[in-house]
Order: sequence, then structure tokens, then C-alpha cells
Amino acid sequence: MLWIHIISVVLIGYLLGAISFAVLVASRKGVDIFTVGSGNPGATNVKRVLGAKWGNLVFALDAAKGVLAAAWPLLMWAELHYAVLGLIAALAGHSYSIFIAFRGGKGVATTMGGLLVIMPPVLLMGLVLWLLAFYSSRVVALASLVFALSLPITAGLYYGMEHLCFGLSLALALLILLRHRSNILRLIKGEENSFTK
Repeated sequence: MLWIHIISVVLIGYLLGAISFAVLVASRKGVDIFTVGSGNPGATNVKRVLGAKWGNLVFALDAAKGVLAAAWPLLMWAELHYAVLGLIAALAGHSYSIFIAFRGGKGVATTMGGLLVIMPPVLLMGLVLWLLAFYSSRVVALASLVFALSLPITAGLYYGMEHLCFGLSLALALLILLRHRSNILRLIKGEENSFTK
């Protein structure tokens, strides 16, 4: 039964994550999200191209994927490691979606949704730092990087470095940094996009 649980958590998590709401919402508005703005199928690009209403909708739906992927196995078996596995699978689906030729978004919103279920205190601190970084710079990528770097620090202090949550937070931070490689290069060059005040 253990392997059946693992397979079901991974499969459902991946398929949930693979639903690209950025592509779906943009398509409904007659826009190919891969050819406008940054070309990234994520909430930030939708917001930049279609406006706050649609960008915020995509963000909420992407976060919901993380919530669902982590929550249903936790409710089913009351085992934290299943929730962790579900979130990781959802992030894999979100970042490398089978439905859009294994492309995808950066995973920040989905990460936040999963953290709401798995470790709310870490999410809360990350959100505070995200908001501070964003409203001082108006650069989403910078705020997301600050958020990512805060995760293992907060988790280590709150849960301890030997806890599963610390390992998860470290993996999440590394994934977000990896997915923001191009943003990091643009930040270094001073070329990263920002939202006007």
C-alpha cells in the first residue's frame, strides 16, 4: 500500500501542478503568454501583460495547486512526508508541465500554497520579507529571491535543521533560485523588469 500511496500522491500532485493557469487565462483573453512580456507562463507576466486582475487570479490559482497537492494526502493519511511529496510533485508539474511541452512558471505561488499547509510560520515570515523587498524595489524577481532565501533560515530556526521541514525549505529555495537564473543575471546587469510605483 505504501507504494500505491506514493504513486498516487506524486501523480495527482504532478498533474495538479501541470495545469498552467497562466496559459489558460491568457488564451481566454486571446494572448499567447509565451510571446509577450518576459515570455514566462506565470502570474507576474500575466499581470504585466493583462493587468492586476488577471495576474492576481493566476497567482491565486497557482497557490491553490500547492494547497491541494499538499493538503489532500495530509488529510488522507496524516503523514507530513506525503504532504511534502505532493508539493514537490506539484512544483515539478508547474515548472515542467507535460501539457505545455515541459515548460512552466517559476513556482513561487505554488510554493506559497504548499507552505500554507505544511509550515505556516515559515510562509508568514517569507511573505513579510517578500512584501518588504517588493515595495522597496518594485521588482518581483528580487522579492521572490528574498522569499526563497528566507525559507531555510526560518525553517532551521523554527523547526531545527534535522527536521523534514528544513530539508524541504532548502530544496524549495534551491528550486526557486534555479528557476530564476535569468532574473538573477538581469538583476546583476541592472536590466530586470520592475513595476512602476
